[in-house]
Amino acid sequence: MVPKSWGIFGGLLTFQQSFAGDRDRADVESLTFEPLVTVNLPQGFYVRSSATWSFDIENDTFVIPVGLGIGKVWHLSKAATLNTYVEPQYSVFHQGTGIPRWQIFAGVNLQLAIGK
Repeated sequence: MVPKSWGIFGGLLTFQQSFAGDRDRADVESLTFEPLVTVNLPQGFYVRSSATWSFDIENDTFVIPVGLGIGKVWHLSKAATLNTYVEPQYSVFHQGTGIPRWQIFAGVNLQLAIGK
């Protein structure tokens, strides 16, 4: 991640592969990539994009969504911050059954300072 005064730019890449366990269980080989972009706006608002791209290599399925959302940070006190956001995401590329075309990613985060 590269935090700057204008926002954040970065990504998270993970790979998982089964290598042990019961032989009657299905093998797992998956890759996920989450590009992260946040642009700060005035008065605690921000624009965000963080749709997670998932690739099930073992079963040859994948989904690549693109999202664009908005969030707001409230400073409730010196020790408490509330962050809320909503980000609709559309799957621009996908393959496999049960893969969503649209999804909504939303969250609420409460941060409390401890100590002092």
